[in-house]
Amino acid sequence: MLTLLLLRHAKSSWDDLSLEDFDRPLTKRGTKAARLIGSHLVKNALVPDLVLCSTAVRTRATLTLVMNEFDGLTPSVMYQESLYLADAETMLDMIRAVKGQPAVVMLVGHNPGTHALALELTGSGTRSGLQTLAMQFPTAAMAHITFDVDAWRRITPAMGELVEFVLPRKLG
Repeated sequence: MLTLLLLRHAKSSWDDLSLEDFDRPLTKRGTKAARLIGSHLVKNALVPDLVLCSTAVRTRATLTLVMNEFDGLTPSVMYQESLYLADAETMLDMIRAVKGQPAVVMLVGHNPGTHALALELTGSGTRSGLQTLAMQFPTAAMAHITFDVDAWRRITPAMGELVEFVLPRKLG
């Protein structure tokens, strides 16, 4: 059984219009949401073994805040430029390329790709979770998807089960 955590970056700021999109920081609301997600992961024993993260400022900041809640547990982190505004196909290719035996992988990315990938991979789950996921994938939301396979390369569309779709506003 493999577990994939798809996390959209937390709320970012548009206050400084001189910044490029890549360089936008998090808002106070985004900072709080990222911490809530990190705490949720710890409480549910979902600290990832491996994290794939976009190199954008807002994704790196989100990941740092999430990992600050891990009480000394440190997953391996791979920052990938190609995850910046990546589409679902690019993200799925990266997930399938994961080597070794990490049971829990987290991908920190952007929309619309993160939302599209979650929709593509989930074939089952609770009705309410699937309905909420179908409508939106807000900032700092996380899709917790499991796969009944033994290797990341074997993941195919619709084979995942949406265990939960976590919205930070429901945690705080």
